[in-house]
Amino acid sequence: MSYLPWHISEFERLLAGRAALGHALLIHGPRGIGKLAFATALAQALLCEGSGRAGGACEVCPACVWFAAGNHPDIRRVEPESLAAKPSGEEQPAEKGSSDQITVDQIRALADFVGASGHRGRAKVILVHPAEALNLNAANALLKSLEEPPAGTIFLLVAHRPSYLPATVRSRCRQVCLERPDVDAAAAWLKAQGIADPALALAHTGNAPLLARELAQADYWQRRNDLFTSLADPGFDALATAERVRDYDVEEVVGWLQKWSFDILLQDGVDSIRYNPDFSRPIASLASGIDTLALLRYHRELIRLQRVVEHPLNARLLFERLLIDYQRAVAPAAPGTRKAA
Repeated sequence: MSYLPWHISEFERLLAGRAALGHALLIHGPRGIGKLAFATALAQALLCEGSGRAGGACEVCPACVWFAAGNHPDIRRVEPESLAAKPSGEEQPAEKGSSDQITVDQIRALADFVGASGHRGRAKVILVHPAEALNLNAANALLKSLEEPPAGTIFLLVAHRPSYLPATVRSRCRQVCLERPDVDAAAAWLKAQGIADPALALAHTGNAPLLARELAQADYWQRRNDLFTSLADPGFDALATAERVRDYDVEEVVGWLQKWSFDILLQDGVDSIRYNPDFSRPIASLASGIDTLALLRYHRELIRLQRVVEHPLNARLLFERLLIDYQRAVAPAAPGTRKAA
């Protein structure tokens, strides 16, 4: 299992000090930069029985062959049911209709594995992804193992939002923060993956290459463009647009609105656009007449909504409310109110 090129130095630094690695690592950073690939490669290197380059996995020893086949007896991967069938290295959202939490039963099921000796006489690894999916009971059950770490067992917790984890769990882990890659390196990698417009894909995903690659494999861009074309229309109709997007993914639409409103605010404030450079003209036009404070309130509401967006919702009613609120937020400001503090 390979980590991504922009994480080489951090990977080699960790393995160079493997003797003092600790019993639990919290590997965190933005979604879509390759944290799961990093953690999986680290797990393989810890179990490898050969001598790979820079301390990495050799790929040819029996342990590496078993690992690649998903049959190594000394690793357990704990994920929500919705991610259980996803390929290694991918950081994707949950499947509809399946649990998006890691349950206490999943953590309790590790008891025999944690208490037993390793089959190969090396480390035992428990990889938890994404760690913020641990529900409260599961986090408390895991905490018992983190407080009294069994010899030879290493926990690798991968998190997009580490602040969602209980402070007691975070405090018992060594923090490993993975950064976003250099834009040029990410663009070159995406181009090698066959992505037609790496610059736009990276801008729209906040320089998250794995997300950018994933979006190219679906009709994401067509849906996004349809919504943005409506948002940019001077005759924007909130209810008609809500009807058109009624079957869209809620998290996706909220994310689009958040990025769209952010770009209008950024254009208004510093004459720049971050996420949607292909819509720079309509965004600039909207920014020239907004009530900044009203749109800022709307944007903050979208951020707050991200915390509950995966909960069961009436999508049609939510879209109607959000789009009506958007229409009000971008309405031309009354004289003297646009730059209100």
